[in-house]
Amino acid sequence: MKHLISIRDLTKEDATRIIQSALDFKNGKRSFEGILKNKTIISIFFENSTRTRTSFEMAAKRMGAEVINIDYNQSSLKKGETDYDTIINLSAMHPDAFVIRHYESGYPKFLTEFTSIPIINAGDGTNEHPSQALLDAATMYETKGTLENLKICIIGDIVNSRVAKSHMWMAKLFNWELSFYGPKTMLPKSDWLEGVKIEKNLTKAMEDKDFIMLLRIQLERKSGQNIPSLKEYNRFFGLKKSNLPDAYIMHPGPVNRNVELDSWVMDNYTKSLITKQVENGVFARMAIFEFCLL
Repeated sequence: MKHLISIRDLTKEDATRIIQSALDFKNGKRSFEGILKNKTIISIFFENSTRTRTSFEMAAKRMGAEVINIDYNQSSLKKGETDYDTIINLSAMHPDAFVIRHYESGYPKFLTEFTSIPIINAGDGTNEHPSQALLDAATMYETKGTLENLKICIIGDIVNSRVAKSHMWMAKLFNWELSFYGPKTMLPKSDWLEGVKIEKNLTKAMEDKDFIMLLRIQLERKSGQNIPSLKEYNRFFGLKKSNLPDAYIMHPGPVNRNVELDSWVMDNYTKSLITKQVENGVFARMAIFEFCLL
């Protein structure tokens, strides 16, 4: 029984096992039916979510688990109950795992101090999003047949991106040549980086890469204040039909059309893996449940 809080907590063997299990589930090499029979998963999302919340729920249900979604706005937290008391009381009901997303960085890690029940981090503030990094890696492996020594550039609102941070740790496991690019106001300070290169311009950012990952501007974290306008951002940093690289395109979603990439690219570019990422998200989260609970 394990928590999954950060990619940093995984060995290369752990990550490889999860990724391979996800693809084996997808390709029918292993059956997932009934693996979580008689298990109960409690899901608590303090931030809005479509893909992550739905895919965790679908993954659990397909494996035979019962899923209880707790609406933060209708929970006892709104009555003044502390986070500590909430997790203690829910733990006393003996669920088999918690899936938690929170707007505060470090919140899932904090909760592990009060319960031995596995906590799966579904995204915490601007800190990490380990399940997204694992499903992305599964998509990369499915596409290229390897995860070793890939050349990857992540473009966009890096400083606020928990996805970028999780991939920074994933890069260390598989020896990726990882780089970032975006407006200077959206790039992290150098002491934040762990062996990641900052590209000088969009041409260099997209040159000789296996995968280009685009990130949305996180308006809920007031990132829109760091650029003149969304139209201006698209002009200098957006991906268009006219500047397509010879690389696979990825995006963790949700996509802001005609900002980080134009609609034509999303709908027509044959090397876009965006919907495949969503598809693989269910199987990757199945593998995460197996890894943490069994």
